[in-house]
Amino acid sequence: MRTSIRTAGAVTLAAALLATACSSTETKSGAGPAAPVTLGNIRLVSYSGCDDMLAGLRAATAKNVGPWGLGGPPILYAEAEARSDAAAAKVGGAAPPEHSTTNTHEAGVDEPDLVKTDGDRVITVNRGVLRVVDSATRKVTGTLKLVDAEQAWAPADLLVSGDRALVLFSGGGIIPYGAVAKRAPSPGPRYVLVDLSGEPKVIGSLTPDGSHVDARMVGSTVRIVVRSQPRIDFPDTGSDISDNERTRRNTEVVARAPIEAWLPKYELTSATGVTSDHTVDCERVSHPAEYTGTSMLTVHTLDLSQALAETAPISVAADGDTVYGTGSSLYVTSNPHWWWPRPIEPAIVEEAPAATPTVAATPAAVSSLDPAPTLLPEPAPTPTPSDTVSPTPTATPEEPPEETEVHRFDITVAGAPRYVASGKVPGRLLNQYSLSEHEGHLRVATTSTVGQDSSSAVYVLNAGTLAETGRVGDLGLGERIYSVRFIGPVGYVVTFKQVDPLYTLDLRDPAAPRKTGELKITGYSAYLHPAGDGRLIGVGQEASEKGRTLGTQVSLFDVSDPADPRRLSQMFQKDSGSEAEWDPHAFLYWAKTGTAVLPLNSWTGTEQTNGVALVLNIGDSAITRTGTIVHPKPKPVNDTRFAPYDPGIRRSVVIGDSLWTVSDLGLKVSDLKDLADQAWIPFS
Repeated sequence: MRTSIRTAGAVTLAAALLATACSSTETKSGAGPAAPVTLGNIRLVSYSGCDDMLAGLRAATAKNVGPWGLGGPPILYAEAEARSDAAAAKVGGAAPPEHSTTNTHEAGVDEPDLVKTDGDRVITVNRGVLRVVDSATRKVTGTLKLVDAEQAWAPADLLVSGDRALVLFSGGGIIPYGAVAKRAPSPGPRYVLVDLSGEPKVIGSLTPDGSHVDARMVGSTVRIVVRSQPRIDFPDTGSDISDNERTRRNTEVVARAPIEAWLPKYELTSATGVTSDHTVDCERVSHPAEYTGTSMLTVHTLDLSQALAETAPISVAADGDTVYGTGSSLYVTSNPHWWWPRPIEPAIVEEAPAATPTVAATPAAVSSLDPAPTLLPEPAPTPTPSDTVSPTPTATPEEPPEETEVHRFDITVAGAPRYVASGKVPGRLLNQYSLSEHEGHLRVATTSTVGQDSSSAVYVLNAGTLAETGRVGDLGLGERIYSVRFIGPVGYVVTFKQVDPLYTLDLRDPAAPRKTGELKITGYSAYLHPAGDGRLIGVGQEASEKGRTLGTQVSLFDVSDPADPRRLSQMFQKDSGSEAEWDPHAFLYWAKTGTAVLPLNSWTGTEQTNGVALVLNIGDSAITRTGTIVHPKPKPVNDTRFAPYDPGIRRSVVIGDSLWTVSDLGLKVSDLKDLADQAWIPFS
C-alpha cells in the first residue's frame, strides 16, 4: 500500500507545526558512515509460459509468507465507486495568453496535478467535480460530477492534452475503526477520460485491480504505473494457534494458488458504458533474477487523442513506489521496505496437486508490502514450549541489505514501453528528484543507514545497462538527504540533522563525479528550484543550531561558483510550514517577473491558521515579500457525512498579468504586481 503524497504531506505538516510550537527535543550528531553495498545490474527476463510463471511466483511468494499472510497486520480500506453526470459547457477559443504550467521535474514531461491551464481555460478537479473556467470571462463554462458527494474526499489529479482530460482517482478510503476483515478489499484507482470539446462528458475509463503508483505524460501519451498484490485469501485461523502454525498454513495456501491470483487484472469502460474485463497475458510479464512474488508492477499506455480501446499493458514481477520520466525513458524504482525479524520455524509444505513442484517456505526476512501507515509492527512473540512444533532452534533472520532497484523502460515509440535494463543501488531514495537522466547516464542520490549510522551518495549509472559508472559518497555523515536537484552536469544535495550542508557536485565526468563545494547553514531546504544565472531557490525549514525546526524559510543561493556556494538572502516565517516542502507542484516560480508563490500554514500556539498564498519576489541578490492572498472562509457544514471545506490555498498559476490561486472553495484572480483582487470564482 502506498500512502498518498497528500496524506503524507498533511501528516508531515501537522508534525512540523507541533514540533515547532511545542517540542524541546533536539538532535544529536556523531554518526559515522554506513557500510557500502556492492552495486550490480540485474536483467528482467520473460517467463517461458504460464506454468513456468506459476511455479516461480509460488516459490518466491512462499518465502515471504508470515502469520498475517503477506506483510504485517492488515489495515482495512473501503471501496470507492465513481459515477458521472454531464453538465452543459462551452469552452472559449481565444488565442492563449502567456501562462505558467505545472511545476514538473523534467521539461516536456507533464505530471498529474489538481489544476491545469492552457491559457484559455483553467481546468480543476476538486471534491470529485471537474470544472472548466474561461480565463477571459472568468466564468465556469463546464461542470462534470464524477463521484457521489459521499466520496468527494477521494483524491484526484488531472492530465490534459488538447480537449481531452484524464482524471486520476488514486483510490482509498478507511473503514471505520472496529471493522474486521482478513484481507483488505482493494479500492483500486480509477482513470476517467473526459471530452472537453463541448459539454464535458466521460468517454471511457480504466479501472485496474491494484494501487496507483504514478503517471507521466509526453505529448498526448500517458503512461500509468499500477502496483498489484496477489489475490490470495488466507484462512482465518483464529487466535488459538501459534504464529508458526499460521505461517505454515498460509504457505500451503500459496502453493495451491492458481496463476490468476498473480496476473494483473483491469477493467475498461467505453464511451457507451460497456464494460469489459481484461487480464495481462503471461507472455507480457517479466521478472528479475530475484523477486518476492508479493508485488507486480503494470504499465498502462493511454493516448488521450484516441478512444480508450486498449492500454497495451506490460507487467514486471517487482515492487515500485517512485516514478521518474523523461521524454524517452520511464523509470520505476522500489525503495527498501520496513523490515522486522519474525522467529518463524521452517514450514514444510506437502507436494502441491496437479504436478506443481514442492515449495518449502523459509523464514520471511523481507516483505515487499508496505506496513500499515498508522501501525508500527511489533516483533512476533517467542514461541512457548506448547507452540513449538519442532525442536530445531530457529535463528533470527538477518536484516536484508538496504538497496533500491531501478527499472528503465524506453518510451520513444507509440504503444507499450520497451524494457531496457534494471539495476540496483545502495540506500533509499527521497523522491523522484533523487533521479536524473543526462547524456546517457542516470544519476541516483540515496541515503544508506546501518544501525544508527547513515551517509548519502550519488551513483552514476549507464542508462543502457544501469551498471555503475561512478559514484561520490560520504555526503552528510550521520544525516539523511532532505532534497536533491540535478541541473545538467551539476548536482545539488541537501542533508540535515543539526545543520544544512548544501553540497555541490561536479558530474561532468560520469566515471569520476566529485564534490566541489559545501555550504553549512542552520535549517534545511526540502525543495530546490533553479532560478537561472547561477541562482538556486530553496524551500524548507529554519532550525536552531541543535536541529530544532522553527518555521518556513525560503533561501536564495548563489551557486555560480561550484566551489563556493553562498546564501544571498533568506525569508523566514516563524511557526509555519508549506506544502511545497513535500509536493513541488505547490510551488510556482514565474521567471519573467521573478515571482515565487507557495502555500503557507501557520501555528499560533493553540491552533493552525487557514492557509494563505505567500507571494515573494526573487531578485538577483535578495528575496522580498510582496504580500499574501487569502480565500474567503467557508460556511459551516453540519452534515457529518461530508469532509469540511478547506480554505487553504493549494496551487497557483499565472495567466497573462494575473495570478490565479486554488482552494477547496474556489479560484481567486489577483493582479500579479500588487495582488489586488480581480475576481472570485466560487466552487458552488
